[in-house]
Amino acid sequence: MLYSNSATPVNCSQSFPPDHTCKTLLPGSPTLCSVSVKLFVLLVSLGSTWAILVYILVGTFCFIILQCTVVGMLCLKKYRSMASTIRELRATRFMPSRLPQTEAPIIPARPVQADEVETVDEEFPTTTTPLQQRSTVRIPSKKLWKSLHQSPRFTKSDLNLLQLIKAGKEGIFYQARMSRGTCKGHNMFTCKISKDGVRLKHVELEISIMRKLVHHKNILQLLDWSTVEGESQTQYLTLTAPKITENTNTLKCVFVLPEPYILIMEYVSCGTLRTFLQTNRTNLSASSELQSLLTIASYQIALAMQYLRSKMIVHSDLALRNIMVSKFPWEVKVAEFGLARDLSRLTSRHSNRWRNPRQQVPLRWYPPEYFKNNYYSFKGDVWAFGIVLWEMQTFGMLPYPNLETSEAVVYHICIGHRNTNPDGCRPEILHVMKNCWMEPYTMRPSFADIVSMLENIIENDSDYVDVESPELLVTDEDESHKATFLQASSICVGSTNAI
Repeated sequence: MLYSNSATPVNCSQSFPPDHTCKTLLPGSPTLCSVSVKLFVLLVSLGSTWAILVYILVGTFCFIILQCTVVGMLCLKKYRSMASTIRELRATRFMPSRLPQTEAPIIPARPVQADEVETVDEEFPTTTTPLQQRSTVRIPSKKLWKSLHQSPRFTKSDLNLLQLIKAGKEGIFYQARMSRGTCKGHNMFTCKISKDGVRLKHVELEISIMRKLVHHKNILQLLDWSTVEGESQTQYLTLTAPKITENTNTLKCVFVLPEPYILIMEYVSCGTLRTFLQTNRTNLSASSELQSLLTIASYQIALAMQYLRSKMIVHSDLALRNIMVSKFPWEVKVAEFGLARDLSRLTSRHSNRWRNPRQQVPLRWYPPEYFKNNYYSFKGDVWAFGIVLWEMQTFGMLPYPNLETSEAVVYHICIGHRNTNPDGCRPEILHVMKNCWMEPYTMRPSFADIVSMLENIIENDSDYVDVESPELLVTDEDESHKATFLQASSICVGSTNAI
């Protein structure tokens, strides 16, 4: 049954011969006609709902194809841009792997010392090679602080190193002074000279943290620094006056070695607290005021750590070796911010997790949550402060002295074992020490709480005085009253004579 333009249906069998059914309507296309009829009947049977669903699916598929095409084009454009940037950096930042061919054959040159000075021969002209031209091209790197771009005001040759203070993991500390003049009015100061392999970015981060921690009496203050010369340490190679001579056919190059990174800090007269306690152990042990002196020094360290906490800085390397002494026990200063982190610059909730699992850390001063969950926060510094209290009571002894390997130390800490109680430690300090080692880390006190506890201990010490002979104290008090009476009498006599 077919439908014509009119309202009445048309029967194919009546209008056309049996052998020409549908062929007469579409000559040469019998299959297309039958398929169209079947499709039309199918659509009518399915109804408008299924047709709309088909349209939606087809439209969604087309939209996905269009979106994938756009994303692919953007990725391709980004890839081409990055590839072009990498090619430009390789062309301008690094030297070619081999020199261009010259007319004379090049013979490998003998090794030239760093301090060798090359003399220019006037008989043979100097040849300027592309290597010499390209070696002067440098790309400025992004700094954390704009003032770090300044030209260096001093180098290592301007320093007069007097005494070694300590050799750290990333640098060596010296007592030093300038060969000429002063450093911002300081004749003597402490300088840290970085070791080979220390990256400029790492030093800049340490400088930015020390600049943030200014004007606190218990933190070693940064005075000046020199990092500009150190930029070529791992990226550039500076060449001076390369030339080819006809006598030897040898290419001579003098390499200028970079200067190390240098940090200049305020002067401390007694070195590290660990060295001070070990050197003066005999005299301090014989003093009856030993525990009071150690408590005062602990209080100064706690004040510094409380200030760090207020600035959102995690020290991550608090130990007795990183505390400087200017005058014991009233002037002790926290130093060494190579592992410190400024959490105010981090926005992720995982900011307290270490991003470099291969970074070297002092395991004997680290809390168990670091080994279990790779997590270190302000409560980790509280744990380290408890280790510092233990070190002070033992005059700088290494924590966990019976454990030799790092694996044994980590296992010992994770199963809940702690350092043994130091001999002669006062109960109040032992209580603070135990609180710093509590688990989980949320149960540990804050540095504000520790400062309050130490203040109470110091106030109690000032209220009570150890007296060996009460009779001697009474005699001294009588003599004091007599001296006061004689002084008052002399004043009265003098005033009478004046009248």
